[in-house]
Amino acid sequence: MEITNIENTENIENTENTENAVQEQTAESYEIIGIRFKEVGKIYYFDPNSLQFSVGDNAIVETARGVEYGHVLVANKTVSASEVVLPLKKVIRKATPDDTKRLEENEAVAERAKAIFKEKCIQHKLEMDLVDAEMTFDNSKLLFYFTSEGRVDFREFVKDMAAVFKTRIELRQIGVRDEAKQLGGLGICGREFCCHSFLSDFDQVSIKMAKEQGLSLNSAKISGTCGRLMCCLRYENDVYEEEIKKTPKVGSIVTTPSGKGVVVDANPLSGIVKVSLDSNKDASPVQFVRDQVKVIGSKKLPNQEEEPSEDIITE
Repeated sequence: MEITNIENTENIENTENTENAVQEQTAESYEIIGIRFKEVGKIYYFDPNSLQFSVGDNAIVETARGVEYGHVLVANKTVSASEVVLPLKKVIRKATPDDTKRLEENEAVAERAKAIFKEKCIQHKLEMDLVDAEMTFDNSKLLFYFTSEGRVDFREFVKDMAAVFKTRIELRQIGVRDEAKQLGGLGICGREFCCHSFLSDFDQVSIKMAKEQGLSLNSAKISGTCGRLMCCLRYENDVYEEEIKKTPKVGSIVTTPSGKGVVVDANPLSGIVKVSLDSNKDASPVQFVRDQVKVIGSKKLPNQEEEPSEDIITE
């Protein structure tokens, strides 16, 4: 007689059910569109609410700060659950000509508000430098972005501004990088600021990145107009990090086809190292491809700079 192990059968069924549930969850997908609210800002994902959008369309959506008018940068597409932050907010509707007219009226109000802001700053003797002003689409809030060297007590100022515009006033103090992003300008390369033209967000940048790329550590040469380290230091950083791992460091004791020596210079991108050979230390260093040398030790050379103890991150 064949005896069936009921307990094992149940365990197998439970395992199969669990695996199926995981597969279903993994296979779950969502239809989204990508919307941007500022010319150079982050792209946020929304549920298109059964509507079809093309790149360049405009949409009215509900956001954390109220109803907003946004520009479609990503048309309808399906993505997995891991690619979006749930829950997705739904699009209210496609923008109409009336919505566009209202947006233009709000922009006109914001421009007028800039002049009044400056007048009120003088009246209240507040040291605030206005960067930008913005009226939310639903007229529920008027926002001012400003910079200041210290903290500012603007309570009375806000009351005065609210009496003029009959809406909620919000002041936001921003840093110098955000100021450069909003105002724009030309960098030392002669091109428009990256943050104003295409960078949607700021990445961390460090002194170590400049050092690894062989750049001068003179702050005037590696800092942007905002006074912080240039964002472009990060662009090639991953490549440099990968190539540096493969390249013997300056000070490494190596064996070469011409004998033993010490690395006195290295170019990670070209893969070329210069070695001072022990057999003839008075001669000029000899160039080798890094694959031709083998590291067997290390020594500190005179005037060799120490590695930065820690990354200095910009704001």
